[in-house]
Amino acid sequence: MKVVIKSWTSVASWRWIANDDNCGICRMPFDGCCTDCKMPGDDCPLVWGQCSHCFHIHCIMKWLNSQQVHQLCPMCRQEWKFKE
Repeated sequence: MKVVIKSWTSVASWRWIANDDNCGICRMPFDGCCTDCKMPGDDCPLVWGQCSHCFHIHCIMKWLNSQQVHQLCPMCRQEWKFKE
């Protein structure tokens, strides 16, 4: 018996591996994108702080730029430093 494949349909999905499901600033899911972007993916990456909190890059940059004196994590109020 010989099997012949006549067509092939592939399906794929991706997920960010983060400690939460939603961004703590914009409340949008990490599988989606922030309110500034139209499509999820490489143009709207996630970033982690040394405190292990995770945000969309655009969300945390806006948050940090709005801080007058100290740049603090919006979740735990520790000094924000990007995780390397």
